[in-house]
Amino acid sequence: MAADAVATAEIRGALAGLRRATGLPVAFGGAVGPGAAQIRISELSGTATGALRSLVVTSGTGLGGRAVALGRACAVPDYSTSRRISHEYDAPVAAEGLRSVLAVPLVVRHRVRGVLYGALRTAQPLGDRALGGAVAAAREVERALAVRDEARGLLAALRPAAPERGAGQEHVREAHAALRALAPRIADPELRAELLAACDLLTAPAPQGSPALAPRELDVLTWVATGATNAAVADRLGLRPETVKGYLRAAMRKLGAHTRGEAVTAARRAGVLP
Repeated sequence: MAADAVATAEIRGALAGLRRATGLPVAFGGAVGPGAAQIRISELSGTATGALRSLVVTSGTGLGGRAVALGRACAVPDYSTSRRISHEYDAPVAAEGLRSVLAVPLVVRHRVRGVLYGALRTAQPLGDRALGGAVAAAREVERALAVRDEARGLLAALRPAAPERGAGQEHVREAHAALRALAPRIADPELRAELLAACDLLTAPAPQGSPALAPRELDVLTWVATGATNAAVADRLGLRPETVKGYLRAAMRKLGAHTRGEAVTAARRAGVLP
């Protein structure tokens, strides 16, 4: 089963944070294979053995499979004796010495992408801190996966359109704005650089001596070029309207423009906007 590599990377990065947020000494997780109702446990943190590594969990079985089937967090105070789950995986769980376990599915656009687990080596009910912390960690992973999906979708749509500079120019401009808005939200430096490089492909080469706009000035001007109001730009970029006005004024000053329209025209002439 080929696991979702993007989800696997996000799960790997989330485990230490899950342990801190929940206070649980053990965390692990895995991604769902494409088109399969199975999770392969690949990422471990705080474990003492490799008993859980590469364990394949089927939807509906065990604790993680139950969480996947129900689409919500599940927990048991004593894994080995719980009557709420099936017991196909008792041997590896016991080999790791786990008793109290929780599992949270990662759901993005109504599709399960993986599962995060947290566990204790003693049998006891898990409190609100553990459950709340695990769910919060899962939501962070879901948001990161949604952003990455959106970014890759935009990149895929733009690659064939980029050479056709005369066709669908408004679509290209809107996609350019969306890519620039996504970039600051992406923690992965390689993907962020890929997005910004794609943005550069959509603009003409800048003439020598063109004004250098700060990244946020360019972000604001990119959305202004689509016809967005300051309030809409602020909402899209997570800024205050007054901050947007400040960036826009700075960009206009650098471009020698007196109106929003002049600023957009000058930016396109300078090769910083498509």
